[in-house]
This record gives sequence, C-alpha cells and structure tokens, in this order.
Amino acid sequence: MTSADRKKEQSRLWRVPGIDGVELMRATYIDHVFPKHAHDGFAIGVIEQGALGFYYRGENIVASPGTINLVNPDEVHTGHAVSEAGWTYRMFYLDALLLQKAACQIADRTSQMPFFQAGVIHDLPLADMIRRLHIDSEKNAVSRLEAESRLLSMLCQWIVRHADASPSLRSVGHEHRPVEKVREYIEENYSQDVSIEQLSSIANLSPFYLIRAFRRETGLPPHAFQIQVRVRRAKDLVKSGRSLADTAYETGFTDQSHLTRHFKRIVGVPPGKYRSFVQDGRKPEN
Repeated sequence: MTSADRKKEQSRLWRVPGIDGVELMRATYIDHVFPKHAHDGFAIGVIEQGALGFYYRGENIVASPGTINLVNPDEVHTGHAVSEAGWTYRMFYLDALLLQKAACQIADRTSQMPFFQAGVIHDLPLADMIRRLHIDSEKNAVSRLEAESRLLSMLCQWIVRHADASPSLRSVGHEHRPVEKVREYIEENYSQDVSIEQLSSIANLSPFYLIRAFRRETGLPPHAFQIQVRVRRAKDLVKSGRSLADTAYETGFTDQSHLTRHFKRIVGVPPGKYRSFVQDGRKPEN
C-alpha cells in the first residue's frame, strides 16, 4: 500500500442539532482494521463503494455496495476491507432506546427491544432511505421536523421489515380533527423550529402514528406540509421585494440555498428568477 493510497482514508463524525441519541459518520477506509469491539447502541449504515468484511454473530460476512450493514448493541464484531480498494460507508449510531420507542410506536403498545439476526441486509428501498437522510443531514439541508420524521420512519421501516418478532403495524384510522389541529399549528408557526414531539402532543397521537395519519388525510407527511407552507410564504415575501437571505430567515429555512432548493422544487424556478418574473412580468425560465 503506497502513501498516496493511505491519504485517501478519511472519516467525519457529527450530530444533528436538536436530535439526541444519534451520531453520524461518513468514512473511507483502505488499510484500517477494526479489532473486535462492540457498541452500546445500534449501528446501521450503507456501503457506497468497495466492500466491508466483518465477523458478526459467529461468521465472517461481507457487505457489498448498496447493501445495509448493521450490528445490535453489545454484539462483538470486527471490520476490514475485502480488497485493496477499501470501502466507503455512511453510518448511523443510535441509542438503543430510540429503537425500542420506535417499536412501541409501531404497535402502539409496550414492546421489547428489537433484535436483528442478519448483519447484512439486501433492501434497496431501505438503503436509499438511509443514505438520503444521511446525505441531507450532512448538508444541513433538513429542518428539525424533517430530520426527526424521516429518522423515525426509517427506524420503523427497518424494524417492521427486518427485526426478529417484529411488532404488528397498527392500522391508521380517520383522524381528521387531530390532523386539522396540527395543520393549523404548522400554518400559524411555519417559521418555528417545531419538533415531531410537539405536533404529537397537539394531536394527542404518537409521533409515528401522526406521521401516517397526517399523510392519509393530506397526502403529505407533516414536514413536507411545513415546507409547502414555508414556500408559499416565501413567494409572498419575494413578491414584496424582500431579499432572498431575509426571506430564507423569516420563513424558517436553514439558509438561502435551503430556500432555493425547495422553492425551485415546488414552484419550478429559483426564487431569484421568480422575483424577476414578478417585477417585469416576464415568463420565468427553468
């Protein structure tokens, strides 16, 4: 292994502001070898490049690109590159209680800590869910409500589809009034950094059940509805001549690029072009 190859190794560890019990890591390892060790919580990630070999639950297994690698709390395991190319992955390190709370919300009753037999999962939709949330969190491109909601949905999908003795998913009933109360709260407090727990308290429903009930009633999860309201308000501010930086701040987006990304996605053009269209009447171009 040359010195040039070793320089390619890199890792970054961070947390999402406002969300406890979660650490994220993006790393590329080439000649690094993890000795036998264990975590006090769950670890789950997606292999982006290369392949990770590890000893887990009495056997040596390989996680290839696109697969999910995971370990249960206190489960001894190792980690090494399968080839000289090394491996690149994105990892979530999760407090065990987060998984237990998610399991309880799935069935809406007390539930045991989930257990996962397999150390490698082949599930492309779940892998994509994990990877996208990880990337957006690294870019600081999600609100607190979105990060919490997507994380909870990810955990619940993981449990329902892959845990041993998975709890039965509670069916969603008609929750028009609770959802309407949450809608009204979001519309009145669109710029605030609200949490899914706050909305859950308003609706008197568990967070995961609320997400599903809100989607059934409105067609969108709460965080997506919040973005819709923020973009509508941003359009009004842009029309009034407010700067894009001030508009982003006043509507609750993390920064101007965060505003621009969602504005273009929903309106079809960036806010700057929309402003030009409003000011001179020209048809905006993509």
